Amino acid sequence: MTDKNKLQTLINQFSDGDLRANALALFKELGYQSPRTFNKPVNEILRTFDHEKALCSEWINAPFLFQLAEDNLSNVQSLLTEVDGTIIESYMFVAIELEKSEYSRSDLVRITRELNKSPQPILILFKHGDTLTLSVIHRRLHKRDESKDVLEKVTLLKDIRISDPHRAHVDILFDLAFDNLNLKAGASFVDLHNAWQAVLDTKTLNKQFYKELSQWYFWAIKEVYFPDAENIEAVKGGVFEDENKVREHNAKSLIRLLTRLLFVWFIKEKNLIPEQLFNEDSIKAQLNGFKPQISDKSNAIFQANDSHFYRAILQNLFFATLNQTCEKRQFRGDGRHQNVTNLMRYKSYFSEPDAFLKLVSDVVPFMNGGLFDCLDKPIPELKGKQGGDVIAYEDGFSDRPDNKLRVPDYIFFGSHKNVDLSEELGNKQKSVEIKGLVDILKSYKFTITENTPIEEDIALDPELLGQVFENLLASYNPETKTTARKQTGSFYTPREIVDYMVDESLKAYFKSKLEHLTTEQLDNLLSYTKPTPEFSEEDKTALIEAIDTCKILDPACGSGAFPMGVLHKLVFILGKIDPDNELWKQRQIKEKDSALQKRIIEAFTDNEVDYARKLYLIENCIYGVDIQAIAIQISKLRFFISLIVDQKVDRNKTNFGVLPLPNLETKFVAANTLIGIEKPKKQTSLFDSKEIEALEEKLKKVRHSLFSVRSPSRKRELRDEDKLLREQIGELLEQHGWGNETAQQLAHWNPYDQNANADFFNLEWMFGETGFDIVIGNPPYIQIQKLKNSAILAKQDFQVFDKGSDLYILFFEKGWLLLKNNGVLSFITPNTWLQSISFTKIRKFLSNQFLWSNILIPDKNLRCSRRYISSCF
Repeated sequence: MTDKNKLQTLINQFSDGDLRANALALFKELGYQSPRTFNKPVNEILRTFDHEKALCSEWINAPFLFQLAEDNLSNVQSLLTEVDGTIIESYMFVAIELEKSEYSRSDLVRITRELNKSPQPILILFKHGDTLTLSVIHRRLHKRDESKDVLEKVTLLKDIRISDPHRAHVDILFDLAFDNLNLKAGASFVDLHNAWQAVLDTKTLNKQFYKELSQWYFWAIKEVYFPDAENIEAVKGGVFEDENKVREHNAKSLIRLLTRLLFVWFIKEKNLIPEQLFNEDSIKAQLNGFKPQISDKSNAIFQANDSHFYRAILQNLFFATLNQTCEKRQFRGDGRHQNVTNLMRYKSYFSEPDAFLKLVSDVVPFMNGGLFDCLDKPIPELKGKQGGDVIAYEDGFSDRPDNKLRVPDYIFFGSHKNVDLSEELGNKQKSVEIKGLVDILKSYKFTITENTPIEEDIALDPELLGQVFENLLASYNPETKTTARKQTGSFYTPREIVDYMVDESLKAYFKSKLEHLTTEQLDNLLSYTKPTPEFSEEDKTALIEAIDTCKILDPACGSGAFPMGVLHKLVFILGKIDPDNELWKQRQIKEKDSALQKRIIEAFTDNEVDYARKLYLIENCIYGVDIQAIAIQISKLRFFISLIVDQKVDRNKTNFGVLPLPNLETKFVAANTLIGIEKPKKQTSLFDSKEIEALEEKLKKVRHSLFSVRSPSRKRELRDEDKLLREQIGELLEQHGWGNETAQQLAHWNPYDQNANADFFNLEWMFGETGFDIVIGNPPYIQIQKLKNSAILAKQDFQVFDKGSDLYILFFEKGWLLLKNNGVLSFITPNTWLQSISFTKIRKFLSNQFLWSNILIPDKNLRCSRRYISSCF
């Protein structure tokens, strides 16, 4: 039997010695060995691959290990049969040592694909620097030529540390051992391969993570208390209806904590966060009064003396490190800087505060982006006893002795048994064991690169943020909380669905711009596995322009599944038609001033090639709206992570070579997409007067500058300028016949308030756009008559409104209104609207307003029961 300790020792041995001998020993321990071997390098045995594409010039050593054939599997009756459209007669094992210490997932995938052009599949063990990577490819029979295989998804167990392998990596290798696969007598090589794929299944991994994290969340929400939960609405002029509002406030605050911490955990993969911050022994040495075990709760329910880790470590990391430039990091002075929320607090908690300051300043860059803006803020219209502004403590980042914040140390560490979650989960789980949050995160391997349909790292990738948080968000939503407790993943659109809808929408869009392109050319352009079609230079330039000018909106974006899907596919397309980024760079530099040109060139030259592709796609093309502010935060978080993955860290450069993140407040907004604003009857646009139009142009320039501003002080100045311009436009609108209420509604909309959501949506005001080329998404499915605001929706002049129908129907009409001429609408919805009498209006509307529509019933492989994909052009 395979032994985990032995596995770890065998991995350690790769630090020196012979690669071939070490690899053979590791596979032998896993139960894979064969006398069919050649002591020759791979490139002398396999001659069917392209050496340049396989990066052969970077191979240090590439021994062929062995060929696993029929008699190497016990109790095998026949290995030469077709199973699930695949024939595998043997399996080859090879090892390759590469010269550089770090390789991207795409590099290793490219080598794997190239070697697997051989007749039989090849499993590859890579060694690069101080890590190992195991690579397996899935292949199926060509549907028209059974002598050929189609190479599909490549799965990697990536970056296994040789000196100290992650526990999750050892566990996965253990599960891959032959004896642990439980293969039946008569198993084929296809069965063996499928058993490996079952172990290397990120869906199973994500489901297990969600189970642990959600159990922690439903337990922790009863253990935490965020300040002013009972008063925050009163401070803002509202009143909580009942104790559920207090719980909702705590729920949102806890999800925000999770959002920030998971971002930190992902960037830790780039070595941008010190490991010592999450090591229990190191924390004990740093913090006075650290209590990782439960104390006497009866005396401490609303006391803060057991919240040292969250306050001193996490809050200082969030608000005063990641949100502060390196040279300005410091603890606030005694009695000074009371409302300066990007200076450190809790100095007395540390045994050596200067050591903590040095630790984070030597490793952690300034990130910007708004994710770590502290939400504590003054309310100028309310004054305290001394005449100063009342402070609304949303995050509770304060030294004040009356700060009620309570996030106890023990929810992050240790194990807690016999926890009753039966009420929260809607089942009989009255004795659940809960691990602390940090211990949960440590037990999984994370990857900062999002997986795609054709390449996958067996680790938790940023997409899981969507899968996890959309369910947690649903858990305190009255319309969805019951369902959320009983289902896993039901509120998140699967990657396969997103990829299909994005592809079909982009094909239709490109066809509208370049009508002469063939269907085959467009299919090949968007395919991950097919070669790039031949394009003329004129076509390449036209495609680049079409991409750069494309405006894409998800009107109910949730945690960003569709916007991220669009980003990944457009980056992929740019890589195909402009691999050196020259056309894309010239497009971005064109007609820009010298200062901006310098910054653009910096983005292109100092980072990986995909960084500048992503940055300017995000700035120019992609937009999202959601009614929940916390969902918008998660969307932005995923975009931040996608940018960080392609940044090059250089400890000798300012901010370690990391460019601060863009500000996405006017790219992703929290608003009610279905509720418009009341315009004067003859007014078709917000900006019909030249005076208003001039201010609107100024506002656009301010927001364009805000997108890329790096200085916190300059960001504050631009936000103040934004506010002033909004107020001036509001006054002018009122003078031009707009109602006072509407004008004030527009002027008071603050895109930079992370905790607010607008009760209306206007694309001109919020995005500075007049229409979109593609509207895509997964609108909410809720019966209109069950909504509290159904009367408001009835007044919105929807042609398709019917109390007996569903909310997603209104999104069809709203999507149409948001489109430009020749635009593309692509939604995934239930199938009820196709036949039910309550949906007569929408059927008539779609047939009248769109020239062509395509309705797809997904097959079982898309994991989308009773859902229809509707693409309308």
